[in-house]
Amino acid sequence: MTGVLPPDQAQQVLDLARQTLEIEAEALQRARQLLGSSFVKAVEAMLAVRGRVVVMGMGKSGHIGRKIAATLASTGTPAMFVHPAEASHGDLGMVKDVDLVLAISNSGESDELAAILPLLKRQGVPLIALTGGLQSTLAKHADIVLDSSVEREACPLNLAPTASTTTQIALGDALAVALLDARGFKAEDFARSHPGGALGRRLLTLVRDVMRAGDAVPKVGPEASFTDLMREMSAKGLGASAVVDADNRILGIFTDGDLRRLIERGVDLRNLTAAQVMHASPQRVRDDALAVEAAERMESCRITSVLVVDAQDRLCGALNSNDLMRAKVI
Repeated sequence: MTGVLPPDQAQQVLDLARQTLEIEAEALQRARQLLGSSFVKAVEAMLAVRGRVVVMGMGKSGHIGRKIAATLASTGTPAMFVHPAEASHGDLGMVKDVDLVLAISNSGESDELAAILPLLKRQGVPLIALTGGLQSTLAKHADIVLDSSVEREACPLNLAPTASTTTQIALGDALAVALLDARGFKAEDFARSHPGGALGRRLLTLVRDVMRAGDAVPKVGPEASFTDLMREMSAKGLGASAVVDADNRILGIFTDGDLRRLIERGVDLRNLTAAQVMHASPQRVRDDALAVEAAERMESCRITSVLVVDAQDRLCGALNSNDLMRAKVI
């Protein structure tokens, strides 16, 4: 098999990987110890901004910056990423005096960032520097400096940004989490930023969004014959049928399980009505309830279908586990 390393080289690979993780873990511990009043001031400034947090960075710091901007935006802090080089060629117009800039540079001497710093200061835009160069050009222009310095990179040559970028992204996460908590940001708020994700589906999808409605809801009156009841169940394919009165209020339900139990008891079903075979006072959910709540109710009651009612407690829909699975709620 090609590409298989000899045992000594395989061990060297593992040793180097472990050393990389150790160095980066040490860098994070250092960043933790360096946190202080400047971090609190940065959070306060970001909370006070009336516009957006504009994140900037070149190279690897730019990649980190894009992720930090995305994390901020998804956790309640309006943010965007602007490339410093593009900012010098027109994109600086995206930054308004109501915004705040979070500039990321390990050395603090990025030429592209340095070129726009005087313009940002002239515009009166607050500047937070996330840098390891505390005496750098970036740090000197900044209103607040967050120390992201590391004692060494994980790269054996001490050149490739590794521990430094890990520290940058961790400090960005720390800012996002601190802001999230300060804003009282909740899971429901997160879901609104992620409507296509699993959490969004769980926290935003209502029963009315996934239930069967109109003619798709199996229902009969209490005087319906057993034959008509079975026809309704077969036609609608839910494995159950509601029994309702003239005002569409639920009297009971009849399910496949009820049918099986009656057959096992040897009951003559031919002359029975829906009212005589139904199970009274069945489980029901409101149409404005979360679909995940309906799923939890069905699971706790060990049922696969549930009837849905509106605010007036009238039958308006039906739901089963397959509907919830198709909607990816469960």
